[in-house]
Amino acid sequence: MPFRNGSPHILTNRLLQAAVADQPSIHVPVMPAEVVEWLSPRSGQVLVDGTLGGGGHARLLAEQVRDPAGQGLLIALDRDPEAIERAESALLGLPVILAHASFRDLPEVLAEVDHRQVDGVLLDLGLSSDQLDDRRRGFSFNSDGPLDLRFDPDEGEPAWKLIERLSVEHLTKLISRYGEERYSPRIARAIVDRRRRDPIRTSAELAKLVRQCVPGARGGQSIDPATRTFQALRIAVNEELTALEIALRRIPDCLRAGGRLAVISFHSLEDRLVKNAWREQEVMNVLTRRPIRPGEEEIERNPRARSAKLRVAERR
Repeated sequence: MPFRNGSPHILTNRLLQAAVADQPSIHVPVMPAEVVEWLSPRSGQVLVDGTLGGGGHARLLAEQVRDPAGQGLLIALDRDPEAIERAESALLGLPVILAHASFRDLPEVLAEVDHRQVDGVLLDLGLSSDQLDDRRRGFSFNSDGPLDLRFDPDEGEPAWKLIERLSVEHLTKLISRYGEERYSPRIARAIVDRRRRDPIRTSAELAKLVRQCVPGARGGQSIDPATRTFQALRIAVNEELTALEIALRRIPDCLRAGGRLAVISFHSLEDRLVKNAWREQEVMNVLTRRPIRPGEEEIERNPRARSAKLRVAERR
């Protein structure tokens, strides 16, 4: 399977030497202790962080595999070029290779760096705080920047273009399927009615419209009423579920016997894909009969962790 945009951009210095990012990450990694416990990294191993994000998990894993002989290595991937730039600064001095690529293309990335199989892989499927708080990207509901929602700004079409061209029927199906939103028909009709008069260009404009479509949206809800619609559009523009399906099929062949794959999901669509894939794969032995959830103390410190589920399987 070829790379979607040709070869990945790979920084092959195993000890990163140059800091290029001005803005440090504000992202807090989810369930870091549990990730280390279940991946069980050891000195000299080769691991993969398929969703680099803010680099918190990557730092922990790189510190665990580092060894005096220089054999330990972490290979970290991300579709977001800004995440790669920040990591060049945050992971200085650690045995890390960075690749601007999707985890769906992990076999090709490993071939590029001459490591066909590894000892463990982590996929944290959540949106990073860096992305949420970047008003230029449109992930924040209150952003007056463009309604973009792409992880890689050079790949695919932004969300504002997507909602500009889809019919009521297609928008309804998209928001219902990827957002599990019961009011998807009402929201889709409102989007189409609005765009006839005035195109929707910003996240704040869309969020305001969606809130008007959801009963009781003005108070008493634990999450913003726009959450499910934004989730649906983000999944669609980034083809997230397709990427995850492909990765779950391909990653087992990238693991040595005894190597582990840990996946942190944040909604039922992702979690269901993980469960079903491992149920059908004889080569993977599921280690977590029930998903691991963050503790109350972590949720209090980091409310964005509240919906996280960690599942782990091992290559036979």
